Amino acid sequence: MAETVAAHIKTRFLVLSDTHGLDSLPDSVSRQYADVAIHCGDLTTESKIDEYKASIRFLQALNAPLKLVIAGNHDFTMDIPVFQRKVAEVRPPLDPRLLEQAYGYYGEVRQLFTDTTGITFLDEGTHSFRLQNGALLNVYASPNTPSLGDWGFQYHPDHGHDFSIHNVDVAVTHGPSKGIMDYTYSGQRAGCPYLFEAIARARPRMHCFGHIHEGWGAKLVTWRRDISKRPSHLTDIDNEKSVLIDRLSTLRPSMEFSTTSHCSGDPNPLKWGSQTLFVNAAIQGTEDLPIQPPWLVDLELPPANT
Repeated sequence: MAETVAAHIKTRFLVLSDTHGLDSLPDSVSRQYADVAIHCGDLTTESKIDEYKASIRFLQALNAPLKLVIAGNHDFTMDIPVFQRKVAEVRPPLDPRLLEQAYGYYGEVRQLFTDTTGITFLDEGTHSFRLQNGALLNVYASPNTPSLGDWGFQYHPDHGHDFSIHNVDVAVTHGPSKGIMDYTYSGQRAGCPYLFEAIARARPRMHCFGHIHEGWGAKLVTWRRDISKRPSHLTDIDNEKSVLIDRLSTLRPSMEFSTTSHCSGDPNPLKWGSQTLFVNAAIQGTEDLPIQPPWLVDLELPPANT
């Protein structure tokens, strides 16, 4: 699976997630150029139409020619069956005019993104892009997370989900895979084991996500050579050869964004097929650190003409 011809186009990614209705980022972040900006879901807190409009405004302000967005569990109005079910369950029934004023009509949020130039909303699946820098980027996207609740884009943890990840450079999901930057404040791992299996088999250059705010950070994971029949974070990661880039406990509060580079000549150049960079880019923090910094990530991609 390792590349025989080195990917040689340095590509910068701005990665963020869980902005929850935030309408702006620090100017130093918005001005920072990236070839690709990625939002890993939870654009909103209550899935209200005004929150989406605020999100679109700050996404438009980002200095990136390609901006990719997925939904998260809080963005339930984009999961129309869930939206319809929530509306039907309300007693007494909501006034349709007030409902539409607050949340939009069914499909309105999707139309907002369709009508907005420069922002690409990704449905679940694989997507290919030819970047302005000449690189080819293959992306897998999925908003789905495990839960027993009734938010958007969720599945029962016992039933699992089919994450069909094959031959991609970057996997963009809302939630983490089990075992990697998925610890909650209660000490439980909230990541999905089915997602870990899919990532371990596909071994993309980067897997970026959010959802678990307290799991913010980045880690360059080195895979064991032979994959298990049922891959697990306990058996298929070579921890001695993996590198923790950053986490909340080591984060400097003054940082407006975090950077990491894994290109040729860097201290830890990424070995595609043998390593994956995991990035939890959840922005929303706590009272002590309300805004956690987004990530600027430099990776090498193959040229689009190969």
